[in-house]
Amino acid sequence: MDGTSLTPEQEKLKVLKQLLPEVFTEGKVDWEKLKATLGDDINFSNERYVLNWAGKSEAFKVLQAPTPKTLVAVKDESVNFDETEHIFIEGENLEVLKVLQKSYFGKVKMIYIDPPYNTGNDSFIYPDKFSETKEEYEKRVGDKNEEGYMTKDGMFKRNSKENGQYHSNWLNMMMPRLYLAKNLLKQDGVIFISIDDNEVHNLKMLLNEVFGEDNFEGHIHWRRRHNQPNDKTKLIGLVAEHILCYAKDSAYLKTVGVGKLPITGKFSNPDNDSRGEWATKPWKVGSDQSGSRYTIETPTGIIFDEEWMGEESTFKDLLQDQRIVFTKNGNGLPRKKYFKFEREEEGQCATNWWSHEVFSHNQKGNEELTTLFDGVKNVFSNPKPIALLRALIQLGNVKTDDIVLDFFAGSASTAEALYEEITDGLKARFILIQMEEEIQENDKNQRGALKILKNLNKEPTISELSKERIRRASIRLKEEKKIENVDLGFKVFKLVRSNFKLWQQDLDNNKEILEEQIKLFIDPVAKHATAENMVYELLLKNGKDLNSNILKKEGFYTLNSNELIFILEKANQAIIDTIIANKPQKVLALDKLFKGNDQLKTNASLQFKDAGIEFKTI
Repeated sequence: MDGTSLTPEQEKLKVLKQLLPEVFTEGKVDWEKLKATLGDDINFSNERYVLNWAGKSEAFKVLQAPTPKTLVAVKDESVNFDETEHIFIEGENLEVLKVLQKSYFGKVKMIYIDPPYNTGNDSFIYPDKFSETKEEYEKRVGDKNEEGYMTKDGMFKRNSKENGQYHSNWLNMMMPRLYLAKNLLKQDGVIFISIDDNEVHNLKMLLNEVFGEDNFEGHIHWRRRHNQPNDKTKLIGLVAEHILCYAKDSAYLKTVGVGKLPITGKFSNPDNDSRGEWATKPWKVGSDQSGSRYTIETPTGIIFDEEWMGEESTFKDLLQDQRIVFTKNGNGLPRKKYFKFEREEEGQCATNWWSHEVFSHNQKGNEELTTLFDGVKNVFSNPKPIALLRALIQLGNVKTDDIVLDFFAGSASTAEALYEEITDGLKARFILIQMEEEIQENDKNQRGALKILKNLNKEPTISELSKERIRRASIRLKEEKKIENVDLGFKVFKLVRSNFKLWQQDLDNNKEILEEQIKLFIDPVAKHATAENMVYELLLKNGKDLNSNILKKEGFYTLNSNELIFILEKANQAIIDTIIANKPQKVLALDKLFKGNDQLKTNASLQFKDAGIEFKTI
């Protein structure tokens, strides 16, 4: 502090840094980043410290393009749909993240993702046809084969190391998703991302750009293997993976409190202390420490004149409280007791090295799936173990009513880990997103999954495997822990086309096409639409949670105790009178319901206005 006040410019920069930390590079505003973040069409060309790659400008366009999709509820694939608050969404995650922006902006406490590692054998979605029109792109991201699965010739394709834009393709895939994910985080939210050596360097720079390097929280090295590799083809064997952690706002996070891990260490109670198990630490200061010097006499009469950790009065208080232990049967140096229950209340600060003994390993993750699927092996390739995910949830400081998001759900380890936490008392919920990616017949790592899904008469997709794993985890925990009244269900939603017709902007001034387009919008509802599906789409477009309470009444739908009402099937004076009596905050109605009855529409508008109710037609 130098005693000077901030200038107006400094105040504005401070606010901008809190709002858009990603536009700052080396402490200064990167104007090209700011323009790109705000939607300007630019090319990154100036020489400066920045991560740049082929297609970056186009990836920003993909990020900023609105989605023509929505979500529909699939109740027959859900578990306890009407009561649960957990959500599983089947669909392409970039589009789903766009759909969720309004309803979940700033509401997610923790994100964990395990994205493709870009090993050269991964297949994932990346924009690589930058000359195509918006319509061509939308068609391509919906490409499916005759069986209805995502096609590799369309949006979903292998990124080979022989590809001339190998790293660029991966960055083009990751960047838009990370920007959208950051929008969903609460101010004290955090994101954890698993990765290996192939892209950890690029991911760190990308996260610095998206979240701001000031919000870097740590780089965890997790030992993923419990055994020693013996590979003569490698100089250094791979036994560890990386987990990068960033906060939405590190400065704010520290003011509200950070997460802690369960206490580790060896505790015992050889003297039957009524306070329970304990361990000790030295009272004598170490070589690089300083303390207070005085003499201490042991129970056997030996005197030590040393420098100690605390004042003499403090030592006497600890001795009186039976918190001092003398080593070597009373002949050695004093040590201070600390009790297990105290440490459990405090929690333990995480370090950047996570051993397999404490945080488990990939082999354990495979064993957990094999057990869950009745002994069937090769269910998923290297699923993350439950212990690792539980530790991340605890470190993320997830509390009551918080949301945990995983938009590369895969084997759904995140869901089972949160279920485990919930059965231990945590009241939080998850949102998982997984694309209906087809499991290939020649994938030896998922032969077991194909067998399981075939026996269940399910489609051979990753998303079907994810849902089945969550169902079985729910059953397992209910049986093992004998619990009731705990939310171990999940709602299933699927990404689909909008229920409303879309306006085509690029019509090349064709009068005939324009006339047809205008005719279509006399009735904006698409042919495939249903009233219930429209409710969920309008719910999302109005920023409401997918767990909102929806009730169907005679002639209309209510949302969250009349917070919002939809008139979607018919309109008459009786319905208008009933709705006004319910005193909602807002009413949305299909304009076509008033066709041929302008008087009803005019009267309804006046009546709602007089009642102080916002009224709009679609």
